[in-house]
Amino acid sequence: MGLLTRRPDVPVDAFRRHWRDVHGPLAAEFPGLRAYHQNHVVDRRHLAIDHKGGQWDIDGISELWFDDEAAMRAAIASPAYRPIVEDSPEFLSDTRVLVARQTTVVPPADGPLIKRMSLLKRRPDISAERFAHEWQVIHAPLIAAFPGIAGYRQNLVVDREGVPGASSPYEAVPVDGVVELWFRSEADLVAAFRSPAADRSQAQALDFIDEITPFLVEVHHVV
Repeated sequence: MGLLTRRPDVPVDAFRRHWRDVHGPLAAEFPGLRAYHQNHVVDRRHLAIDHKGGQWDIDGISELWFDDEAAMRAAIASPAYRPIVEDSPEFLSDTRVLVARQTTVVPPADGPLIKRMSLLKRRPDISAERFAHEWQVIHAPLIAAFPGIAGYRQNLVVDREGVPGASSPYEAVPVDGVVELWFRSEADLVAAFRSPAADRSQAQALDFIDEITPFLVEVHHVV
């Protein structure tokens, strides 16, 4: 997953066009790539979330699926990676990379949906192992009980790259998990986060999450 920040001199519409029409097809040439989705940020409001937010101010989140980490590393080492590196400065000022293991808790429903992605940072007194347990074992069913939820995935971060292609210390990309939530409408999203189920999940979230930074996104399927 790439956390993308556009160049400040590149307008939002131009950023989206370049990412979709130029950069996307380049990344689609990765050998071993199973799927590639672009999540274009369209709303940065902390809509119906009371938890403290982080300082992330990004313009897009890319998702590229491979069979395993070895296949991902092989793709980055292939000739297909160089055109991506050369094109990135044309529209991006920064890229941070997360390597994650994905778990589908509630399969996304069919039909028109809205999608919210959130970056999670664990509390400084919580280990990565405890974060994983709290999030995947205890927190997941609390979120799955939200009324009107139309899909829920957890992406547990296992490696991070402040500079693409090289592992970085935690402080370079302090993200422990990426949430993907789907709803039928913004009204459904707000109602879900104002429900008793949300009160229960928020109380438990305080036990292990320091920051939640949400984004509403529009999804473009490249592959």
